Amino acid sequence: MALLELHSDTLESIIAPDRIVVVDFWAPWCGPCRHFAPVFEATASAFPDIDFVKVNTEERWDLAAAASIRSVPTLMILREGILVYRQMGVHSESQLTSVISTTRSLNMNEVRAHVAHSFSHYE
Repeated sequence: MALLELHSDTLESIIAPDRIVVVDFWAPWCGPCRHFAPVFEATASAFPDIDFVKVNTEERWDLAAAASIRSVPTLMILREGILVYRQMGVHSESQLTSVISTTRSLNMNEVRAHVAHSFSHYE
């Protein structure tokens, strides 16, 4: 899967434990979202091994609420089911490519240890 417009599925159904998933939360009335759409699609074409998902917040307000989306566009990147990047606003193609490269280079053992440590403060 390269580019998917999420309609009836749940976000959890496409987050694979062995994949990188880039999620664009957008709205049809949003000018910056329309500006970012071709960048998102071009980047999706350049990375066929990564799942790119568009979530229309007008149609999927439930997912937007569950993800605490307060502004569109908001970009989220998950690797191995862990949220590793979240940023509001438009990204250029070079910025998005850079973030994806950084995501690929993450040491996921360190990320999991950091997440476990962060949540241990709540126990």
